[in-house]
Amino acid sequence: MKLSDFKYNLPEELVAQTPVEPRDSSRLMVIDRASKSFDHKRFTDIADYLSEGDCLVINETKVFSARIIGIKEKTDAEVEIFLLRELENNLWEVLVKPARKVRIGNRLIIDGSIMCDVLDNTVSGGRVVRFDYDDDFHAVIDRIGKSPLPPYIKREPNSDDKERYQTVYANARGAVAAPTAGLHFTDELIKKIKAKGIKIVPIILHVGLGSFRPVQVEDLTRHRMDSEYFEISEEAAKTINDTKANGGNVVCVGTTTVRSIETAITSNHDVKPYQGWTDKFIYPPYEFRSVDKLITNFHLPCSTLLMLVSAFSSRDLIFKAYRKAIKEKYRFYSYGDAMIIV
Repeated sequence: MKLSDFKYNLPEELVAQTPVEPRDSSRLMVIDRASKSFDHKRFTDIADYLSEGDCLVINETKVFSARIIGIKEKTDAEVEIFLLRELENNLWEVLVKPARKVRIGNRLIIDGSIMCDVLDNTVSGGRVVRFDYDDDFHAVIDRIGKSPLPPYIKREPNSDDKERYQTVYANARGAVAAPTAGLHFTDELIKKIKAKGIKIVPIILHVGLGSFRPVQVEDLTRHRMDSEYFEISEEAAKTINDTKANGGNVVCVGTTTVRSIETAITSNHDVKPYQGWTDKFIYPPYEFRSVDKLITNFHLPCSTLLMLVSAFSSRDLIFKAYRKAIKEKYRFYSYGDAMIIV
């Protein structure tokens, strides 16, 4: 398939700018692949599509406040620094804005006293910088940083976003974007699902910008995903494999968990414990080897996330669902509504 196969037009007013409250009051579109039918529910109904003996795979990554402001030492010009990942102690890969004014050798000042030296350019158009700080730099980030809301949310992050742009089960710091399918769950809903005899399986994939970086080639075989770090524990792998062996469904919350499982799967369709990096790019046609159901949001045109969802169902069925969602005025993207594909 081609990049242009994944274009669609979305009215700007359907791009969610704020989350709904409570979390699980968002709308839920149910897509049945077998009957090619649709149903319209609320996310509070999600347990109705899970059965005893199933397992629900969630991503426990935690978003950190990745947007900080620096001042150029010689000009006092303000520079936004978007922290991508720590390469080693105090050495980071970052994006800077405006990029054209930040060159190798520049020094930026953070929070009045923390020095940041620009050491190198990166292939993705970012920078490698070193922060001169001996104490807990993550504590500084938590204090002065802003939530890394995506650019289609046309407002400045506020204090509520630090809690709301985060799943209730977030546990392992490392993401610069939320695994947004998980934003709909509440603690009470998780308890309800567990009480139904469904196992919760936590894994970790630290979401980077690679998941959202625009595809710029018409030939999808030429696109390369940025690598993202993920972990699947022995216990998580065993629970997934046991669920399949016992006839239960593996239900993934979000595209990040799908990519993790599909990276770690073996030739005999077992999931193995894994710690490492994945640049797996899933697009149609693709044979899924372990995932049975998928909970996800409504994604950007031409995005790798939309391509993965189309591979899980079909491009035609997903685009029919998107047309219905637009007609019914569903809310799109990170703070938007959800779907479950069964």
